[in-house]
Amino acid sequence: MSATPRLLFDIHLDLSYNAIDFNRDLRWTQEKIRRRELGMNDQVFRTRNTVCFPEMRRGRVGLCVATQIARAVDPFSRMPGWFSPAQARAQTWGQLAWYREMEACGELVQIRDRGALDHWLGRWQASPGGTDDDGVPLPIGYVLSLEGADSIVTPRHLEQSYAEGLRALGPVHYGPGVHGMGTDAEGPLTPRGRELLAEMERLGIILDVTHLSDAGLSDALERFSGPIWASHSNCRSLANWNRQFTDAQIKELLARDAVIGMAFDAIMMVHGWTHLRSKPQDFGLRIERICDHIDHICQLAGSARHVGIGSDLDGGFGTEQTPLDLDSIADLQSLSGLLAARGYSDADIEGIFHGNVVRFLRRALPA
Repeated sequence: MSATPRLLFDIHLDLSYNAIDFNRDLRWTQEKIRRRELGMNDQVFRTRNTVCFPEMRRGRVGLCVATQIARAVDPFSRMPGWFSPAQARAQTWGQLAWYREMEACGELVQIRDRGALDHWLGRWQASPGGTDDDGVPLPIGYVLSLEGADSIVTPRHLEQSYAEGLRALGPVHYGPGVHGMGTDAEGPLTPRGRELLAEMERLGIILDVTHLSDAGLSDALERFSGPIWASHSNCRSLANWNRQFTDAQIKELLARDAVIGMAFDAIMMVHGWTHLRSKPQDFGLRIERICDHIDHICQLAGSARHVGIGSDLDGGFGTEQTPLDLDSIADLQSLSGLLAARGYSDADIEGIFHGNVVRFLRRALPA
């Protein structure tokens, strides 16, 4: 990592999910979290975490989009989740309470509007070391997002969430959902999903098209005219799974001036990954592989203006499912040299690291 890492805006991190569902205190060092999880076997990613506040600051991830997430499932489904949207709602509000606690202790600050975005962007740009004049670490700015909208029980609940700072929303996650079909399922939005889009557009909430089925994506693009991004998805031509976008879908997103966040889950980076069986060393997988996905989108777009970083790190996986040279979120800084070696200009790299997302949010956030 260079002496002065670039400011990085990660547009997909499941911070509260790790804190609440997996009991990780993200104020701890990475080593302390890993040591505390020694002997735990409830999840394959125990002792393999990559994200915590000290590592985010070391990698100069000064801004991020942070999620709430809770799925509602049929009681007989094999997928994990809550048995009613009301229970899912309660879970997401517990996650919101954690964000508020992290704000209170100075770890995080919520970004709700353009003024806050510009203020905290300026603070981080003016402080390469990520501290204030007294040497106190700057809070990490976060935009609140909801991954999967099963917890939005009624349109009134969405308005309530907006009042609490929710600024982006993905209607679905994996499988069948209340509002439509997600990854590995197929079908359009449900009537409730269409109502949800209309309310999102009225409130000015960003539509995150990540996880939408192919039919659901087409349905959403036809019905929604507000701001659209894909916070954490890669290219299907380079990782053949319906979780990724086809070239035709990417072109549709480019036509809507979307930003697509590059994800660092191995299953989204290479062809042929088998969940819970494949290993990064089977593919010789390194961070540079994501540059292939970046190149592909930039070639389709004719510029580097539509790519960002939506790492999805610790999004239900750890280093057992990341590139071999990615042990911490701070290792994302190596992208700077990798992109420069491929001929990307300094302005292009700054855009990919944070500028493209900032430009998008200056248009999408309320004044």
